[in-house]
Amino acid sequence: MQTVLIVIHLMVVLALVGVVLLQRSEGGGLGIGGGSGFMTARGAANALTRTTGILAIAFFATSLALSIMARYGERPIDILDRVPAATGEQQPAGNGVLNQLGGAPTPAAPNTADPATPAAPAQPAAPQVPSGQ
Repeated sequence: MQTVLIVIHLMVVLALVGVVLLQRSEGGGLGIGGGSGFMTARGAANALTRTTGILAIAFFATSLALSIMARYGERPIDILDRVPAATGEQQPAGNGVLNQLGGAPTPAAPNTADPATPAAPAQPAAPQVPSGQ
């Protein structure tokens, strides 16, 4: 149903653009309006104005219908609900989606309370930058 309404909406849009472009300009912009055009009779102007109004109403109606269908229609599946867990086991409830994406594990901090664990190597001192004297 939504596809049919989209096709009708697109046809109304194309017809509305065509009818607006057929209407006679009243002048003003860049001085290129007026003169004898394709349809200059008063009856033709009334017909084009009425057609523009009808197409505008159809445009608004199809726009509202499409927006209502999008709001209350079938909800799409969220892509974040389909992310598989990094391992085969279930993740605890406190972990978010980013924890389920996987990647390199973070290294564990060394245990300083256990004397059997070797100490981490000391960080080298930052180089001294000479002052411009």
